[in-house]
Amino acid sequence: MEKKNIVIIGAIAVIVAGFFGFLYYRERIFSKEILKLEILGQETAKMGDEIIYMVKYKNNGNFVLQNPKLIFQLPDNSLTEDSQLRLSKELKDIYPGDEDFVQFKARLLGKEGDLKVAQAWLSYIPKNLSARYESNTTFTTKIEPVPITLTYDLPSKIEKGKEISYVINYFSNIDYPLENLSIKTDTINGFNVESAVPESLDNAEWKLPVLQKSQGGRITITGSVTADTGSVLDFSAHLGMWIDGTFITIKDAAQEVQVINPLLFISEQVNGSSSYIASPGQMLHYQIFLRNIGSSPIDNVFVTSRIDGSAFDLSTLASSEGQVRSSEGLVAWDAKQIQSLQKLKPGQEASVAFDVKLKDNWVPSDSEKNNTLLKNIVNVSNITQEFSIKVNSNLIVSQKAYHSAYGGFENSGPVPPEANEPTTYVIAWEIKNYLNNVRNVKVRAVLAPGVTFVGLLPNDQLSHFSLDSASHEIVWSVGDLSAGAGVANAPPSIYFQVMLVPNFSMQGSLASLIGKATITG
Repeated sequence: MEKKNIVIIGAIAVIVAGFFGFLYYRERIFSKEILKLEILGQETAKMGDEIIYMVKYKNNGNFVLQNPKLIFQLPDNSLTEDSQLRLSKELKDIYPGDEDFVQFKARLLGKEGDLKVAQAWLSYIPKNLSARYESNTTFTTKIEPVPITLTYDLPSKIEKGKEISYVINYFSNIDYPLENLSIKTDTINGFNVESAVPESLDNAEWKLPVLQKSQGGRITITGSVTADTGSVLDFSAHLGMWIDGTFITIKDAAQEVQVINPLLFISEQVNGSSSYIASPGQMLHYQIFLRNIGSSPIDNVFVTSRIDGSAFDLSTLASSEGQVRSSEGLVAWDAKQIQSLQKLKPGQEASVAFDVKLKDNWVPSDSEKNNTLLKNIVNVSNITQEFSIKVNSNLIVSQKAYHSAYGGFENSGPVPPEANEPTTYVIAWEIKNYLNNVRNVKVRAVLAPGVTFVGLLPNDQLSHFSLDSASHEIVWSVGDLSAGAGVANAPPSIYFQVMLVPNFSMQGSLASLIGKATITG
């Protein structure tokens, strides 16, 4: 009897072991690879554009996949209608061979070059199995160049102790209203912010209004330089959007500025101007100004000036108070002969002067070709500073308006314009630069009242273009131009479309589209 029980128990054990072994075998032979899961979307996208993700799945196996649940994680800082980034969806059972997809929409936020990763997880239970399996996948989208302008209008060199004002320009060309925007600036060691327009509570962040397409503005910041000579100030600004208490940067701008002249501020004017452009045959009157910006007096100031350039007629070099060496282009002023140079107290200013004529005609040296500069090297008590003025670079901007199709734009509306009827025009700006290499070239003009900006071409100039919505001033930051640009080759140019809607009071009169275009560099 006992032997019979042992046999029965052994048989039951074998059956149970076989059953569990069968279940284990079924679990082992199932592979989650039979479910194909992928995300389809845009590999590149513009910041703020709405994109559609398609999560696609297919059952390539022989099992029915029961109770499937899809979880989709949008990239960080995406914009959705319900502000949710993690979305879940219960799906119908997926039978062998079944294929379907689920769509998700979002707007991506980020800087140019940011990689935005979307993730998907699909979990399920194969029929007749107990374990829950999960497949996952990712998809990456790269943010294309952001059509937002953020630029500094700031000199490359500033003096210690000097108060300066600089401008941060911003402009949007995104087909989407940007809300909850701010511009934040980093703390600059050696520069104290004193005021700003518009005002800021902490002089470090400025809240911006809703920014529609083709709108922009500017922030003017005033402060004083306290850094030592030779040091470099790193100015940096960030335009971004606040989402759930987090500042998301969309655009960055940065500029390095060198600090010069720690104790003595030296400046120069030619014919009464600090930015004079000379012409052949002219008589030039140079004035050199010295100001003590330190905290202690400077005694027995000795000043020398040496002019350099084949354009000067050195035989005409003269100074009423200085000692002249015509052959060397040198003028010296000694405190023994000039009382104002004997002691320069803090805050006090003195000046010296000389005259020289330019030749009517001259052949530029090899170093002057395509970059004609008149140099004056000033040395004051072992502080050397070089000044230069240009000779007729002939930096020219032309401005024309077209109602016919031009520059890639199609225009519409009645000509001549009619009251309360929109008419579009294309404004064309073209630049020519003849003699000198020119840096930091900017073209500016102001749209007339009642004229609105529509669009800009070519697209590669969008990041160099800004429009202040308050003053209607347009600024094209061209950058650096070499001598001859636009003369022997195609001129740098942009084309922008504007719209005029005249009112009844303008009937019978000429309508203005845009003010005079000015170019600086």
